[in-house]
Amino acid sequence: MSDVTTSTLLIILFFLLIFSAFFSATETSMMALNRYRLRHMAKSGYRPAQRVLDLLQRPDRLIGVILLANNFVNILASALTTIIALRYFENHGIAIATGIATAVILIFGEVAPKTLAILYPERIAYPTSFIIVPLLRVLYPLVWVINCIANAILRIFGVSPEKAQQSRMSSDELRTVLFEAKAILSKKHHRMIMGIMDLETANVNDIMIPRNDIMGIDINQDIKTILSQLESSQYTRLPLYRDSIDHVVGIVHLRNVMKLLAQKNLDKESLLKSAQEPYFVPEGTSLTKQLINFQKEKHRMALTVNEYGDIQGLITLEDILKEVVGEFTPDIFTTMKEINLQEDGSYWVDCSISIRDLNRAMHWQLPTDGPKTFNGFILEYLETIPEPGTSFLLEGHPIEILHASQHTIKTVKIFPIPPEKEVHKDIS
Repeated sequence: MSDVTTSTLLIILFFLLIFSAFFSATETSMMALNRYRLRHMAKSGYRPAQRVLDLLQRPDRLIGVILLANNFVNILASALTTIIALRYFENHGIAIATGIATAVILIFGEVAPKTLAILYPERIAYPTSFIIVPLLRVLYPLVWVINCIANAILRIFGVSPEKAQQSRMSSDELRTVLFEAKAILSKKHHRMIMGIMDLETANVNDIMIPRNDIMGIDINQDIKTILSQLESSQYTRLPLYRDSIDHVVGIVHLRNVMKLLAQKNLDKESLLKSAQEPYFVPEGTSLTKQLINFQKEKHRMALTVNEYGDIQGLITLEDILKEVVGEFTPDIFTTMKEINLQEDGSYWVDCSISIRDLNRAMHWQLPTDGPKTFNGFILEYLETIPEPGTSFLLEGHPIEILHASQHTIKTVKIFPIPPEKEVHKDIS
């Protein structure tokens, strides 16, 4: 080294700093890449992305070759800095060289290139992969030895790099990604995707029509009463039962009833013959599973039963689809008889409404993992059956009991929140 001029050593040191910055930026950019975008670009046929993806399949090898080269460059740069400092400062050169080398390598070989790599990972990772791949092939024997020693040490602590799987995105993480993608998705499409995600967490109990609200036909009634019920029905499918809903004998479609009327052949016997076999599902079935069951069994309506076989409610295919696409009319209140907007801006709400429907209509966030109806939610909240005229705050919403019986709350009035209170509530 004594024969090499100082200017030559400075030039070599300059290039070593460039190499140090190159390897530091490469390491950070490879680790900072969006894996899902990387896989998408690789599947699209973009070769640099495929090359980087192959490198990341074995991160221990990638890190091994980068750190091997980077440490060699940094150590050599420190040595040259020491030689140059000794020539200029003699006995104080080692201390001065240590400070200068630390500052220069830290700034130009680590912090600056790594910060740039974090900001623009794709712009750096893809081009640098052209150099890293052949470099890995050349240094592979040395990298293999280093990795074997490192992996052996990891196995002592119970870590096996060969068996380590790539991290998979959980449903909650996917939900977060979708929430952040709201800006690039239309409001309608974003709502539909989130609705599909919610099918996994919801079950038939959350959206079913409660037993007491099931509209059906008692076949033991006289034919005139049955005809009157059929004419006034707002549903196309109705359960047929004897005396009570616990004794369902079939599901009748109004299209079949119209055919019988056209043939002037409508009576109890023909009505029973035209009815389909009732389809029962256990309560607690997830909406995703039930959607598949509807498709598999070729049904559009099911009766939910508990462990004792008692009917708890009724669910339709349309109810599940509504969870995904929302209401089938522009104004949700036009299809919900349970909510009535008053002239003063308040709402009269039938407490038999489900919590999910209430949240959707009022844009609330009441928890759905407890009571399924608004009546049950209020009773659990108050821990008593209130008298009519009772007022209280529920999740910041002023509510007054309008009608109640000895067993249940029938109707409540929800007052609009003043704008200044809404702002205060959001801030808090």
